[in-house]
Amino acid sequence: MSASGRYRIRTVAEMTGVPAATLRAWERRYGIPAPERTPGSSYRLFSDDDVALLRRMRALCDRGMAPAEAAAMLRRPSAEEPPAGSPGPALAGPGAAEVFRGRILDAVRRFDPRALDRAVREALLAGTAREVFGEVFAPALREIGDGWHAGELSVAQEHMASERIETAVRDLLRLVQSDDPKRRVLLACFAEERHVLPLFGAALDFVGWGYGVTMLGEGLPPEDLAHAVLALEPDVVGLSLTRYVPADRAEALIRAYAGACAGTVWVVGGAGAQAVAALVTRAGGLVADGAPDDVRAALERHLQGREDEEVR
Repeated sequence: MSASGRYRIRTVAEMTGVPAATLRAWERRYGIPAPERTPGSSYRLFSDDDVALLRRMRALCDRGMAPAEAAAMLRRPSAEEPPAGSPGPALAGPGAAEVFRGRILDAVRRFDPRALDRAVREALLAGTAREVFGEVFAPALREIGDGWHAGELSVAQEHMASERIETAVRDLLRLVQSDDPKRRVLLACFAEERHVLPLFGAALDFVGWGYGVTMLGEGLPPEDLAHAVLALEPDVVGLSLTRYVPADRAEALIRAYAGACAGTVWVVGGAGAQAVAALVTRAGGLVADGAPDDVRAALERHLQGREDEEVR
């Protein structure tokens, strides 16, 4: 065994906590990793970089990713990607979230899309989906938006960052969803609402609560929501509102959304939700007010109440 590492499969299984049979399956199915073979025999010899790659693969799988999706993420090419043995600090480390945000912001300021892609990818591997979104991506996008409003960043820089980070969050949301959720939720923004970022945070919360999430995105009119509710029969509908809506417009819009939900439990969240809270409550909806666990508890009470009514 050289200083750079030439480990047999049994040793690698002990180092990574991945059974030898799984290591062989990952190599066969996904090409992760691609160890050398001893001359004249079939013995696999793994390098230090192979071991580091396997540890990252296991970490992704432990966070809920399917092995195929984890392997696809790790195989994404980058001419400037750091070595597999240098994945960067985990979010659990002190100040790590600031490090990852700093890398993203630096790449945006330098208008360097390749560096931005690399910084986003490194952050994706550093923590749970909720940690990465809440501590890295969402604050970074808010700071980038502030920089654009202050004239420090161009519209093009802001759009570059938003497009890449939102794409990464969509991928992350898809990867962490359960194949067999206990409940299902539709998530959408109010009509004319374009700020989709809070919706992603809500989606990751719902996934953590065991829901399957269908994202309907920005600016969804009530009539289109009605069609989705009828077709998909969700347990919950979540609507995001961050902007101010005039009172006369808000009342008519909320009545329309209540009708579109057709008896399905529905909840409104976002920075603009409190301004219309009385209207939402009067129309039979819930307002996401308080910590996520409080919102979850309120939803569960309403869902249980609906189920008890159906039994009676």
